Amino acid sequence: MSASPPGVADLLGVLAYAELTAFLRLAEDATRHAPSLTDRAALGGLAAAEYAHFELLRDRIASLGVDPEEAMAPFVGPLDAWHARTAPGDWLEALVKAYVGTGIALDFYREAATGLGEATRNLVDEVLADEGRSQFAVERVSAAIEADPTLSGRLALWARRLVGETLSQGRHVAEARPELAALLTEAGGEDIGRIFTRLTEEHGNRMTALGLTPGP
Repeated sequence: MSASPPGVADLLGVLAYAELTAFLRLAEDATRHAPSLTDRAALGGLAAAEYAHFELLRDRIASLGVDPEEAMAPFVGPLDAWHARTAPGDWLEALVKAYVGTGIALDFYREAATGLGEATRNLVDEVLADEGRSQFAVERVSAAIEADPTLSGRLALWARRLVGETLSQGRHVAEARPELAALLTEAGGEDIGRIFTRLTEEHGNRMTALGLTPGP
């Protein structure tokens, strides 16, 4: 690992565990909340893509001479706690979480990879590929709101809760893993506060795409 910049093991480790838990949670949401077999199959396909991303990260971590389990271990508690606090109550909440909550988390990781070498950046770009998640969520949530506009307020509040929980968890992770935080600040020459402000602005774009009103 000495040939890699400090923080790379942390970045790949948190990404690997994020992709593994995304696979598990999407598969669970498909089973528990999908209203039709078509929706269950579609969400299951997205879950399978997340697992393929996990395998890529796991193999890359191992190729750097690092035990993948050790690289992921510091992030198990924080990510499991985030998922516990943001467990969706129904199908639409599951879709908003997959699009809004996961989206802002992935933006965080993408920021951290900006200043890394080409090989690592390319790997991060590959595992952060959307894989149709956005289109799937936007189409179904937008259709549901069009059919029942009263859903808009509840889902907007849920989305704001998701972004608050995600940004809070990101700050905790950055504070606990200073080398990972350094990747973020050195990549763009900005402090953590400005980076999180930009992530929040991108969240507003996602809310608009869903047909929800961005809010504080």
